[in-house]
Amino acid sequence: MNAVNFQLKGSVVTAIVLELYQYDPETFATDLKDRVQQAPALFEHSAVVISMDKFDGSYDLINFITLVKQCRDAGMQPIAFRGGEKHLQSAIRSTGLAWLPSTGARNNDRELEAPAATPEVEKVVETVVEKVVEEKVVHRASKVLTRPVRSGQQFYAQDADLIVLTNVAEGAEVLADGHVHVYGALRGRALAGVRGDKSARVFCQSLEAELVSVGGVFMLSDELRERCWKQPSYVSLDDDQLTISKI
Repeated sequence: MNAVNFQLKGSVVTAIVLELYQYDPETFATDLKDRVQQAPALFEHSAVVISMDKFDGSYDLINFITLVKQCRDAGMQPIAFRGGEKHLQSAIRSTGLAWLPSTGARNNDRELEAPAATPEVEKVVETVVEKVVEEKVVHRASKVLTRPVRSGQQFYAQDADLIVLTNVAEGAEVLADGHVHVYGALRGRALAGVRGDKSARVFCQSLEAELVSVGGVFMLSDELRERCWKQPSYVSLDDDQLTISKI
């Protein structure tokens, strides 16, 4: 029997998302290097997805090959572009990177107008929605770590909450599709709701993190130091903005 050379598997890979709003080649390169220097352990050599979903500038200014080179010069490793208008896809693919569809993309470009509902229909819809919500309430499983999470380690709780009973060291990373609980000092990175659950939260006994994230929105240590630093805290998402609160 022939030996199998490889296997292809689905996986969740942590990547930094660089959301591009405007683009000026000179100021972009300078601003990006300044940001990387604020947290070099986090950004240097990190996989980066360049998102065009919220770009509101002039596409004429973008040379995608130059943009990728600027990211690499800053120490990042771009792996893909996400979103952007269809006519840009060939230019994006010329960089050698993958192109990913927008996270908010529809199955088709045309939106269908639904007919106005009558009061009787609205009552039926409300009843059905309430019933479905009641029946879909599920209890998420939990993954428990009893040992400290050391620098360089990464633990991911798929379809579950992650509970860490001790400390998370600098350079370590804990991720969960649900909540992340750290019953010790959180000094590394904690990412909750990594598949887009915006109701997820990060809880810890001492907030000393390099980065915290909920639903893909993250905050770095320089901002965290101005909040509840070294205090029992929890992190939640409110209108796509992270909120840090004392426990």
